[in-house]
Amino acid sequence: MKSVQVLNELQSNKLIAVYRTTDKQKYIDIAQILINNGLKIIEVTATTPQANEIIRELSQYEDVVVGAGTILDSESAIEAGATFIVSPGFDKYTAKLANSYDVPYIPGCMTVTEMINASQYGCNIIKLFPANQFSPKSIKDFQGPLPQLEFIPTGGVDRANAQDWLDAGSLAIGIGSEITKIYEKEGSSGLRKYVQELLN
Repeated sequence: MKSVQVLNELQSNKLIAVYRTTDKQKYIDIAQILINNGLKIIEVTATTPQANEIIRELSQYEDVVVGAGTILDSESAIEAGATFIVSPGFDKYTAKLANSYDVPYIPGCMTVTEMINASQYGCNIIKLFPANQFSPKSIKDFQGPLPQLEFIPTGGVDRANAQDWLDAGSLAIGIGSEITKIYEKEGSSGLRKYVQELLN
């Protein structure tokens, strides 16, 4: 999938599942519930056990966009099938590598200086992280001096504030720990209901 296609999917779907588990099978079980209920963009964090194997398996699903997050080794993640790369901070080597593979790189930034630096390497979509340090109005505040940038807030985005972030102009949003918590507390049926509420 080409970079422009991936970015179009992010923009049209709006929701990115960014969750962690302690083992591969649990991750896959949750992913299947998300996918079957219409949440089809998943960012597999490198801190998840057997992350590249999960990426490889999920990338076989049709109409599912799989990315790799918290990346230290972006090349192996891309080779496993990741179609976008996310990191908690900006790294120029990752930016160059992702560009050579035509894979979008979305770095985490908190300051205008970090955002300017990322933009100079072609990263005009920024992971606003951790989003719980900001408010939805921060999107417009950053876009004032940096109108070329789009934002994906992640970290502290949940069912209660997701719509506020989208209404504020976020390109998409990353929802993480709430997914795992719902699954552990309410099981498959609870997670299905949760995803349907998010998508609505």
